[in-house]
Amino acid sequence: MSDSPTARPVSRRGVLTGGALAAGGALAGATAVAVADPPRVRPASTVPVAEVGTAVEPFHGPRQAGVATEPQAHAAFVAFTLRPGTDRAALGRMLRLLSDDAARLTQGRPALADTEPELGLLPARLTVTFGFGPGFYTAAGLDARRPPSVVDLPAFGIDRLQRRWSGGDLLLQICADDPLTVAHTQRVLVKDSRPFATVAWVQQGFRRAAGAEPGRTQRNLFGQIDGTANPRPGAALDAAVWAPDGPVWLRDGTTLVVRRISMNLETWDLLGRTDRELAVGRRLDTGAPLTGEDEHDEPDFAATGPDGLAVMPDFSHVTRSHVSDDRLKILRRPYNYDGAPTPDGHADSGLIFASYQADITRQFLPIQQRLAERDLLNEWTTPIGSAVFAIPPGCAEGGWIGQQLLD
Repeated sequence: MSDSPTARPVSRRGVLTGGALAAGGALAGATAVAVADPPRVRPASTVPVAEVGTAVEPFHGPRQAGVATEPQAHAAFVAFTLRPGTDRAALGRMLRLLSDDAARLTQGRPALADTEPELGLLPARLTVTFGFGPGFYTAAGLDARRPPSVVDLPAFGIDRLQRRWSGGDLLLQICADDPLTVAHTQRVLVKDSRPFATVAWVQQGFRRAAGAEPGRTQRNLFGQIDGTANPRPGAALDAAVWAPDGPVWLRDGTTLVVRRISMNLETWDLLGRTDRELAVGRRLDTGAPLTGEDEHDEPDFAATGPDGLAVMPDFSHVTRSHVSDDRLKILRRPYNYDGAPTPDGHADSGLIFASYQADITRQFLPIQQRLAERDLLNEWTTPIGSAVFAIPPGCAEGGWIGQQLLD
């Protein structure tokens, strides 16, 4: 793991004439393409703005909220390092306290001893999702109860991981449709965790504002549709995400991989639209695969064009990440990040890639290995952070997250 700079300057000429492109056939030259008409903008008066602040997501239940929940507009991923001496009993005290905070705040009630109670009155669909890293199980003396796939990911040749964005013993994923709600919740939970843990890192991200594009798939800062291939809600999602059986501390739980992916927007900007679409494997306006008309059309990987080349290139992101078996899919719930530009004006932008799956080894790793081997988007993206967590089951009213594991 290195703290070295992650920018990998890429020559447009080099990208378009050599390397992965030469192996898969030269991309078409930069071409101006008309963008599809944008969705009709509704007058502000028709959007029920007041309902955004008062909307509530449940906290209690067999499964934690914040996984299958419709993604909120803002997120903070807060990872902690446990203090020395924080043992199983101390972890129980911490989780009782943090669970009570989260249960109150998600329902629009201030936390106990909340010093800014007015900030806790508008939950804006707030969810707080708890995750346990490998070190959590070690501190509790319960390594035998750790899900086998919750271990540090193997090294990939594309990675340039930095310590400040990697690892963690405990994760709190805080999501809401209001950034002030996220900020207040983060502050409350960090304050109450201080006797037990220190903050390892915080990653803050965003999507479209609540109600801006209802029913539309998230876009990342490349303008790319991100999440089309997610398992459909219902049986397909349940099979991919939730552990259906096993001990009580695993049942109705899942696993989470958080990858911070830096995007080189300057070199991406040099590509023409056709080249961008070939790298992704989808049309940028509609999100349809290059062999289809609509976003959710299945790609035809056998289709060839008049030149005899595959319409869906082997190096495209869609080709490399494609999974047809619902049980082997992953649930993508990503957020964009956009930091201050460098003094030279270069962007500090990218994606907080959050992937949920029942088993990291069986589902996430095969996809990631294929992407690392030949995904053309690797020319413009660099993973700079990586962490894995078990997402334990939810809890009933009066209970607390982690109770099944620690009791």
